[in-house]
Amino acid sequence: MDIDILLILQEFRNSIGDALTPFMEWLSLFAVTYLPVVPALIYWTSSKKKGLFPLASYYLCVSFNALVKLTACVYRPWIRDDRVLPAGDAIRTATGYSFPSGHTATAGPIYGGMAIVSRKKYKWLSYFLVFLIMLTGFSRLYLGVHTPQDVLFALAEAALSLLAMSKIFDYLEVHPEKENLFLLAGFVIGWLGIIYITFKPYPMTYVDGQLLVDPQRMMRDGYGDIGMLIAFCTARYVEKTWIHFKPCGLNSAKGIITAICGVLPMIVILEYLGDPLTVVLGSLWGKFMANFIEVFYIIALYPLVIRLISGTETEKPE
Repeated sequence: MDIDILLILQEFRNSIGDALTPFMEWLSLFAVTYLPVVPALIYWTSSKKKGLFPLASYYLCVSFNALVKLTACVYRPWIRDDRVLPAGDAIRTATGYSFPSGHTATAGPIYGGMAIVSRKKYKWLSYFLVFLIMLTGFSRLYLGVHTPQDVLFALAEAALSLLAMSKIFDYLEVHPEKENLFLLAGFVIGWLGIIYITFKPYPMTYVDGQLLVDPQRMMRDGYGDIGMLIAFCTARYVEKTWIHFKPCGLNSAKGIITAICGVLPMIVILEYLGDPLTVVLGSLWGKFMANFIEVFYIIALYPLVIRLISGTETEKPE
């Protein structure tokens, strides 16, 4: 049934001459490449908590998603059924195993987290953000790179991550002194996850003497995703212990310039750091370090720059 749905969408896609394919590709690409910039900007400029909530939910969700993906080891739809022909460039960008959808597991907690923190003041925006979650998930079906089960399970992961992080944030509101215990738990769980995906067995299916799917390539995204959780726990501890920055605001030219200057290096890290680190450290640890640096930059390094520029700190660190 799952493959049948993809074939129906494929037939529709062909009937309209791939008119919607560029938009669906852009929507998917934006979710996993540039979407994290938005909560990072909120964190730097507006509210630490409102920025941290979607970011923390995101790092938790994609780490769990990586563990599920590398445990289930479900092949992509076009490997399971050669009638499935992914649209456009989607087959090149669809890395890793199929179940669950990594793009949906990214869009869900980020869009969803921002929807939650904005729901009281901007209800219309919350509805629109939830719509973007669903549209991103649908784009993975439309492009033929995921099945409905992949997307639905990723949506469940996102919901559970948002719920768990909401409970944690509420608890820390009353017991802020306990935050280090949660950060330590996340740090340890992350490293246990790295050990697990490194040493667990993977399917080794050969077709005509060729390995159908190389587990080493599949593990690469897992190292990167779990690396973000480890980086978040590390960077959050550093920021709350020694930096205590205050968001720079957007009500002045200085604040706007500060925010823009922060985005540019983040884009460079996202786009260009991975390949050099892969050359130096190998595919697994290169991906791990690229994502670690990205998260550390967002949570601790650029906040340090903001602190140095403003010369102020919060009276009560969040």
